Amino acid sequence: CVLILILIDQHVLMVQLQEMISFRAGVKANAASGMAVHDDCKLKFLELKAKRTYRFIVYKIEEQQKQVVVEKLGEPGQSHDDFAASLPADECRYAIFDFDFVTAENCQKSKIFFIAWSPDTARVRSKMIYASSKDRFKRELDGIQVELQATDPTEMDLDIFKSRAN
Repeated sequence: CVLILILIDQHVLMVQLQEMISFRAGVKANAASGMAVHDDCKLKFLELKAKRTYRFIVYKIEEQQKQVVVEKLGEPGQSHDDFAASLPADECRYAIFDFDFVTAENCQKSKIFFIAWSPDTARVRSKMIYASSKDRFKRELDGIQVELQATDPTEMDLDIFKSRAN
């Protein structure tokens, strides 16, 4: 019994030490998949949300470094078509899109979409890594209003955004 408690205490200390090392390196570990989230991911999201500095952000998992990083930033004037073109045809990605629309009452509004892009042609390993890391990554980005899961471009065309925004 005492030996088990000692082993548990050692394990807890090791986990805390790993978290401290990851925090100092500017990344936060994802317990489910082992992926970390680079601080820049959250920073760029906050800039999009608060200052509307970007129209979209594309995130990529760097498998070698085991972390999520910012891959591409869309300028505020870029369109939905520019966003769709920024996603690779055969690789998974996470993305944020700041969608502007006009309500039935003629009010200008905006919603922040989280897109989990997982095309059918992507590697199975990549799909599994992105799927297992998604929920933890989304929790890092406080302020997401709508989530879309897309496996081909038709599942995230402009009409889908419009219907989900209302």
